[in-house]
Amino acid sequence: MTVLMLWIAAVFAVAAVWWFARRPASPTAPGKRTAPVSGAAAPIQRSAPQMPPVTASPSPVPPPAAPIPPALAAFQWITDAALPQQRREQLLQTIRGIPRPPQSMQQLLSPDFLARAGSAELSQLIMAEPIIAAKVLSAVNSPMYGLRQPVASLGQAVTFLGINSVRNICLQYMLAEAFKPKLAEAQQAFDRIWKASACASELAVRLGKALHWSEQGSLSTQVVLSFVGQLAMASMLPAGRLTEWLAADRLGRARLEQELIGISAVETGALMMRHWGLPASLVEDVAGIGRVLVTPAAKARPERAPMMALGYLCARLGECLANGRMESLDQYQPAMDEADDAHHLRSYLALPPLARLDAALHTPEMGAAVDQLLGRETPA
Repeated sequence: MTVLMLWIAAVFAVAAVWWFARRPASPTAPGKRTAPVSGAAAPIQRSAPQMPPVTASPSPVPPPAAPIPPALAAFQWITDAALPQQRREQLLQTIRGIPRPPQSMQQLLSPDFLARAGSAELSQLIMAEPIIAAKVLSAVNSPMYGLRQPVASLGQAVTFLGINSVRNICLQYMLAEAFKPKLAEAQQAFDRIWKASACASELAVRLGKALHWSEQGSLSTQVVLSFVGQLAMASMLPAGRLTEWLAADRLGRARLEQELIGISAVETGALMMRHWGLPASLVEDVAGIGRVLVTPAAKARPERAPMMALGYLCARLGECLANGRMESLDQYQPAMDEADDAHHLRSYLALPPLARLDAALHTPEMGAAVDQLLGRETPA
């Protein structure tokens, strides 16, 4: 009996040991850590997922783009290559009938001359065309340029106005030799285009300087050439439509030009400059200015987009000032311009080279320049 009881007690003892060995450890009280046992592996600490650092945005998120105005969305731009063969040949025939500008214009527009020529070289070039030289001196002494004393030589003109301004005046008169409208209505249109071109090129000179651009001369020259197609249109459009054409904005004019001629003034000007043998890169840059009307910044060549935008803005402002649709730049802000023909222009304004454009438009010097261009008296 004693043996049996001892055997039963041993069985219970073994069972108790086994039960205690298998029992799960009690949970740790909330907020209390258990220190790892010396010599045992420390528990693995699960860290939170690593998130990329949050950085401040370099600039405010731009507002959503405004929808394209219906008139602009419905407009289909036509290039000369898209014209029916017969209509294109008729247009080329008309262009061939327009006299070429003086041969010296080729030299005036050469990249080397634009980059390196000084006042002496420019004076020598202009003096080779006596009629042009006389007209340039007459223009320089007009109220438009506000000189305090008359100048008698091209060298003096360069000293007072700068080489870019004088070169552009010369270029305008060289182009004028190629376009001699026969009708009074065409002459009136030609005069307004000439004035718009003068205002636009001078704005380009001054804004390029204010923005510290190295290509000021190229920009202002391209702006002058961007009016070639308009000069051609003034001589090709029916006389009865010229008043309507002059009163329209750039979109309205392009629509009318394509209806009556087949292509716009921009494409006509490019076709004409290629016929004159001007450098292909120059022709493309000039045409790019006019094509801002239908080209958003995202589709423009990045390296040329700022020049295209500023050239388009200057050409458009030159027209508004010359035609009396704008009296000054005091209240003008390109980003707030809701006109149909400024819609795509606004998409270029975020480009870094144009960051100081608003400030450049509203300086006292720019205000005085506009007064001079419009023939208004300015304080001494």
